[in-house]
Amino acid sequence: MFALKFPALVLATFLFLLTGLPGIAQTADDLRATTGGAQTLEDILARQRGEVVDDQFRQDAIGNPDQAAPLTGQLGTLGGIADPEFWRAFRYGSADIISTDLSPAGNVVIQDGGMRWLNWRNGPIRTYGGYLLLAVIVGLAGFYAIRGKILIEGEKTGETVLRFRLIERLAHWTMAIPFVILAVTGLSLLFGRIALIPLFGKDIFMPIAGIGKLVHHYIAWAFMFGVILSFILWAWKNLPAKVDFKWLIVAGGMFKKGVHPSAGKFNAGEKILFWMVMFFGVIISLTGLSLLFPYQISFLTPVLEAANSLGLPSLLGIAPFDTVLAPQEEMQYANLLHTIIAFVYMAVIIAHIYLGSIGMEGALPSMTKGRVETQWAKEHHDLWYEEVMAKPAKEAPAE
Repeated sequence: MFALKFPALVLATFLFLLTGLPGIAQTADDLRATTGGAQTLEDILARQRGEVVDDQFRQDAIGNPDQAAPLTGQLGTLGGIADPEFWRAFRYGSADIISTDLSPAGNVVIQDGGMRWLNWRNGPIRTYGGYLLLAVIVGLAGFYAIRGKILIEGEKTGETVLRFRLIERLAHWTMAIPFVILAVTGLSLLFGRIALIPLFGKDIFMPIAGIGKLVHHYIAWAFMFGVILSFILWAWKNLPAKVDFKWLIVAGGMFKKGVHPSAGKFNAGEKILFWMVMFFGVIISLTGLSLLFPYQISFLTPVLEAANSLGLPSLLGIAPFDTVLAPQEEMQYANLLHTIIAFVYMAVIIAHIYLGSIGMEGALPSMTKGRVETQWAKEHHDLWYEEVMAKPAKEAPAE
């Protein structure tokens, strides 16, 4: 019995003496000093716990005799160039590189900023972007449960009036259909690792991701064409007017039955939506193009230069923006901006789809058939209806 307890007693005594010895409890910096700058077990454990670890000591640990550990110390950075120091020099941009490749990124072997991009993409952007879309869907469901469908309150006549010509409907759907495809493929690529792979497995997700990426790239051109055509057709009709302020005060009557503020061809809500769609469409197109052609199209550098010239960094109390970006950095920042704008864009479009379909009676035919119920026109766009009715029949626009 004693033979079984003796090893345990010896081990317990050893651990007690070890923890009680003075000088044993050392900080991470103290331990690194004895290893010549190499990371310690505590650094590794802290990183595994998700704690922030200052990596400055790793950037400096690229082989330096002045930082060499003593011969009696633990094995660490001894002043020579070993494999870890060699690759750290590449990672942190301190290596002396001579490249025969004359491209802008020809001397970039390891781009450390990629980890910051990955952490932002797979961290707060994906998380809060997903919450945003979920909040919009839940909010619209709650609004529908309380307000219900916005119905045509007057007596329907069965007569219709032309609201959108064929070219206008073409512009709308050329922008709308590709946008939905872009949203689905973009979300599948962003959430694929945490949502689709556990559901379908890697073997099925791999071709889905590959096809989705190609579709995302090519359908984007149709979307950009739709944005340009929509701007040409509708920009001048979406300029602010005095009547828009009265519409905004009562929120277009969406929250109260029997309220029908006057509006022209487009009401204030539709005008706000139009300019948001145009603005987001331009930004998301420019960032997308810079991702497709990273060596030919530089989107962020001119923006950062303009911000510096306007003094925006000083107003924010920060240093001027770095305007010398490697192609990889340009793509990483463009991707982050592209993703953020995409989430906001999708949230806006989800609300638009709701109001244009199940949320409001009589709205959908305006973009499917081009014509709307006369009573609907009187209630929601009375000024436009009166203008159309005042025109002679020969001046009526062709469908």
